[in-house]
Amino acid sequence: MLNIRQILNRKTLAILSSFFFIHSLVAQVNFPKNKVLVYTTSAENNMRISISDTIEFKPQVQPKETEIAIFIDTTKTFQEIIGIGAAITDASSETFAKVSAESQQKLLESFFHPQKGIGYSLIRTNMNSCDFSSGSYTYVKEGDKDLKTFNIAPDTLYKIPLIQKAFNMTKQNLKLFISPWSPPAFMKDNNNMLKGGKLLPMYYQSWANYYVKFINGYEKLGVPVWGLTIQNEPMATQRWESCIYTAEEERDFLKKYLGPTLVKAGLSKKKIIVWDHNRDLIFQRVNVILADKEAAKYVWGIGYHWYETWTGGEQMHDNISLVNETYPSKNLFFTEGCKEVFNEAKYYNWNIGEFYAKSMIKDFNNGLTGFTDWNIFLDEKGGPNHVGNFCFAPVHVNTQTNEIIYTNAFYYIGHFSKFVRPGAKRIACSSSRSSLKATAFKNKDGKICVVVMNDGDKEINYMIQLGNQSVPVKSIAHTIQSILF
Repeated sequence: MLNIRQILNRKTLAILSSFFFIHSLVAQVNFPKNKVLVYTTSAENNMRISISDTIEFKPQVQPKETEIAIFIDTTKTFQEIIGIGAAITDASSETFAKVSAESQQKLLESFFHPQKGIGYSLIRTNMNSCDFSSGSYTYVKEGDKDLKTFNIAPDTLYKIPLIQKAFNMTKQNLKLFISPWSPPAFMKDNNNMLKGGKLLPMYYQSWANYYVKFINGYEKLGVPVWGLTIQNEPMATQRWESCIYTAEEERDFLKKYLGPTLVKAGLSKKKIIVWDHNRDLIFQRVNVILADKEAAKYVWGIGYHWYETWTGGEQMHDNISLVNETYPSKNLFFTEGCKEVFNEAKYYNWNIGEFYAKSMIKDFNNGLTGFTDWNIFLDEKGGPNHVGNFCFAPVHVNTQTNEIIYTNAFYYIGHFSKFVRPGAKRIACSSSRSSLKATAFKNKDGKICVVVMNDGDKEINYMIQLGNQSVPVKSIAHTIQSILF
């Protein structure tokens, strides 16, 4: 049979990839007993989360030094997984509203349906505008310190309807958390939602009340809010919506205003996530906040991004490991990440999916409990975006033609989100070669998922070994696999 890459151009292949994805998922409905299923996504053929093998465990003695193996132990369990998902921003929801009903249904199923799609279980959304909005906005009139004019009307046009559809697709099995990029301009020392600036102390209480108003407004419309971050990227002065907090300022705002205000409003069960920025400064930030017992009692988790590598260098996974070792009772939570500025040619860049998977595998092995991609999907220009900060997303939608482009990043994330369900626990997993990156989980229903990536240029034959049993697996170059049993 001819390799389809020899007879189809790249754009056609990208369009057809949605067929291969949907077709492959049908086989998961009847999970065979006592069998091991291997789901594969590969650069060299048409497999997109496709079943590539069905095998059985066989007795296995001590492996030889020359054999390559992934060793797992289901009795050694670690952190519980909260979920995997992405952000529904203004840009995503405006894009969604511009396409046909058929394309809308495909998008919803692709991301949120547990069988037909990759089963996302987390959503992040912006409170007030962000760079991925068509313009800057807030929910109050200028100077309204008492929030008498507060109204979430801007979100009811596109964003809330899409979020509601996502909740319906998952049968309400979805967690939503919120993040502000900036308070209203009048509350800041630069009188501008853009370009950094700081929240003025005289508005600390008013801003804390703002979160309560927002959460209540969403929940009155039937959209439950699971958690919140205090500030998106609190050490970044951006040309878009941004606001600066030092570690001490974030600690004191949480301890004296936001935490007590949420408790008083009956919202003490909302999960509060601090930092929400890169791995580089995470340990210093966490040390300052959690060293204070009054602040620490409000903290559920520590959020982070991966943009410390935006201009080059290696991702700083060791910092995540250190935070996990130092503060094991707090949840490590990946709140945002995208790989590239927008370029249509990057639809076909296989390295992007591999970047996602490498980061996810390493961070899960270092204690990560949840992963949230940045924009769930964007339009054909990498937006909308009101400051020209166009970015790449795992899925792009041409709002002129209704064409949906599924990049390999969508499938690479799907190897986790589809098979590692909320409530799963990470289990012990060790690779005997650095050429294979691996992590493993035990779901609440007892199913084991081992995710293995070969990002090299050579085929690797390896075994999954569980106790005195093993199964042989073949991984061709540039492949990710989910092994289920």
